[in-house]
Amino acid sequence: MLIFRFLLFYLLSSVAIAAAHANDAVAPQTGEKPKPAATAEPGITFDWVHVDGPYVAMTFDDGPSAKLTPKLLDLLAAHHIKATFFLIGQNVAENPDIVAREVREGHEIANHSWSHPNLAKMSDAGVRDQLHKTEDAIRSASGNRLTLLRPPYGSITARQKKWINQEFGYKIVLWDVDPLDWRRPGSNVVCNRIIKMARAGSIILAHDIHPGTIEAMPCVLSQLEAKGFKFVTVSELIAMHTPLPPKPSPSPKSIPPKSTSPSPTPHN
Repeated sequence: MLIFRFLLFYLLSSVAIAAAHANDAVAPQTGEKPKPAATAEPGITFDWVHVDGPYVAMTFDDGPSAKLTPKLLDLLAAHHIKATFFLIGQNVAENPDIVAREVREGHEIANHSWSHPNLAKMSDAGVRDQLHKTEDAIRSASGNRLTLLRPPYGSITARQKKWINQEFGYKIVLWDVDPLDWRRPGSNVVCNRIIKMARAGSIILAHDIHPGTIEAMPCVLSQLEAKGFKFVTVSELIAMHTPLPPKPSPSPKSIPPKSTSPSPTPHN
């Protein structure tokens, strides 16, 4: 009887241990970090471009303005500079002749939505309508096919970036230099901020609907030229992209070799 009880106890213990191991195999580790969320595909979004050379892209949002954009175009022509204009569809519909001039003079034009909403807070159907209407207005004014989108406020989700890129073929363009000219701090402040922040590969944000911004541009263009910068469109800047050099591996700390000579004898 004693042997029978021992065998029964041994059998029950083995079953319990096996079940515990099975549970451990499927239960998550309590200290395990969750996997990071999938990011947008590389090559879709640009706020700065690594380039070999002192190239920058001047960009202007929210136009065209019937009063201010022609003044800006005159200035750009005087400097032989090509810029990129992110256009509001409603303004395009009101000023198609200015859009045609931008294209005729070699500038790049791109989509900035129809009415400047926050795309990240909209349905896919609403975003699609904003982009299609603007694209149709720009194509009617210029005949150009668009390849770039700048979301108003820079607000867009990773999921939106992906489906917009797949459906429209747009690259998403943000910026790395923002003088906050929409706050109208004055032309000198706008100029100084841009000059201070600009670097090779910068995408510089400005707005051709504010008088102070247009007044700042002679200073901006002249000083950037004096510093050796060259101006290209955003698409040209992206085409110049070169891979970032790999980060150097940290070298092990060198340990000085031990001396094999005898220690000096202390003198009294």
